Amino acid sequence: MNNRRDFLKSVVAGGAVAAAYPAIARSFPDGLFEDSDPWAEVPRILARIKPPVFPKRDFDITKFGAKGDNQTDNTEAFAKAIAACNKAGGGRVVVPKGEFITGAIHLKSNVNLFVGEGATIRFSRDTKKYPLVFTRWEGTELMNYSSFIYAFEQENIALTGSGTLDGNADAEHWWNWKNKTRSRAGEPPNDRDQLTQMAEAGVPPEKRIFGEGHYLRPQFIQPVRCKNVLIEGVSLVNSPMWQVTPCLCTNVTVRGLRINGNGGPNTDGCDPESCTDVWIKDCWFNTGDDCIAIKSGRNAEGRRVKVPTQNLVIQDCHMVDGHGGVTLGSEISAGVRNVFAENCRMDSPNLDFAVRLKNNAMRGGVLENIFVRNITVGQVRNAAITIDFFYEEGKNGKFTPVVRNVRIEKLTSKKSNYALYLRGFENAPISGVELIDCDFEGVAKGNLLENVKDFTIRNTTLNGKPMERVG
Repeated sequence: MNNRRDFLKSVVAGGAVAAAYPAIARSFPDGLFEDSDPWAEVPRILARIKPPVFPKRDFDITKFGAKGDNQTDNTEAFAKAIAACNKAGGGRVVVPKGEFITGAIHLKSNVNLFVGEGATIRFSRDTKKYPLVFTRWEGTELMNYSSFIYAFEQENIALTGSGTLDGNADAEHWWNWKNKTRSRAGEPPNDRDQLTQMAEAGVPPEKRIFGEGHYLRPQFIQPVRCKNVLIEGVSLVNSPMWQVTPCLCTNVTVRGLRINGNGGPNTDGCDPESCTDVWIKDCWFNTGDDCIAIKSGRNAEGRRVKVPTQNLVIQDCHMVDGHGGVTLGSEISAGVRNVFAENCRMDSPNLDFAVRLKNNAMRGGVLENIFVRNITVGQVRNAAITIDFFYEEGKNGKFTPVVRNVRIEKLTSKKSNYALYLRGFENAPISGVELIDCDFEGVAKGNLLENVKDFTIRNTTLNGKPMERVG
């Protein structure tokens, strides 16, 4: 390649995704399952999700010059240790007890970044420590600041251990950038608006160059176009933005994380984007946005890339503060299918919704085969279950949002304003929703149902009485 532009073009060659990762493009024929019980699909999905295994060799970052004194810049030491591990054929890059300051960490194939007990990786506030990479920002591809832990087209990678990753963000660093990416009426387009306009106009991603001098916050952990990913055990605090965001990946395990992003804006907990075969288990979420948000690209960008998220299992998670517990959308234009969530607990006056599906006429994605069961909700601020086509742009678009084949069973909720808050369009109703064996108590305002059809309720109560399909 003769120049930087040729390199960038090779990085973002759109059509290469499906060719390189054929599993991403597969889906169940016509959205049907082999068994009449859709939950029979869960063991088959989990059988395909195999966490990577690494050779038993360790590369201690202190042997490469790292110092855990909370002062030394260890960016180069991390890079050297990861390169050595990769060159040797793989193993663990070990972060021992101490506080290690660093810039972006780029993982390579067959490397397990192991953050030991008592170890903290604290990320620099120097924006120049996060070089330009190919990434997605709110569902749109671009060249932007590197995520704090990043991997591109790697296989067999992991981030494990019992230590802490500290994004070092606060009201004066990273979080305050949100105010610079939200335009008010009459103001010139900001970075977020400009990126959206570029995508709608068909500007190639390699020409959507942001980074230094702009205000699109990097994400915390983001593998892109990777296979066989494991993220396990660590604690995350003070993230700049979205926290665990596998993008265009296959075979992803996210397990046993403690994610505390409360206080920061848009600090979603785990956001799989355009991924296939994902398992999220035993995680604790306390966030400044959705706890889990399943995504597949925003507007024209999602339709261009055309990679849905599919075959995702969520089990045994605990959600505290956030906008939604288990959420689909809003960047969902390529669609999502075959989502199974079970045995989760959600409880906070600062959790807006328990189960949340959000779409609109600019996204137009198809959300189908969504199965939820055994969910225990203490309280939520707004509604236990919401499906809303009026999110953000609402009806202002020419694409039809679709939600169908949603089954929610054995969900109990003790306190909320609404049990159900379902708002479809007159020309695009929400269809195929089933409630089975659910119990909604302490509901202040009942249900709000607009443009919903093929709605089934079985053995479900609202404030102690059989639920009826009324507004």
